Amino acid sequence: MDDENRGMMKWTILGIVTVCVLVVGSMVGCPHYRVWNQEMIGRAELSRAEQNRQIRVVTAEAQLQVEELNAQMEVVRAKGAAEAMKAVQDSLTSEYLLYRFILTFGQHGNQVIYIPTDGVLPILEAGRLGR
Repeated sequence: MDDENRGMMKWTILGIVTVCVLVVGSMVGCPHYRVWNQEMIGRAELSRAEQNRQIRVVTAEAQLQVEELNAQMEVVRAKGAAEAMKAVQDSLTSEYLLYRFILTFGQHGNQVIYIPTDGVLPILEAGRLGR
């Protein structure tokens, strides 16, 4: 063989060996790559799930704080209303209430006033229905 054919054969053998190495490497490497890829996907999903859980926990804690503050606000509001009612109750007398009733009755003139009785019929209305 001459040098040109030897060089050509050398490159051909080198090409065949290279192709064989690539084929064998692919056959061995692909399954390992798939396993590694699935592991990375699993880690990403686990990380995402952990992050979502942390978000839910923080949101629930914030909601709990809001509800506790709302409850405190309601207690304060109820105490204020109770104190106001107590102050009004302590300052009211039957004479003052009668005076306010007379003033109100005089301001509204000719209107029907409903006074409930034991029979659940207002006295003034019962007389008017008979006419």
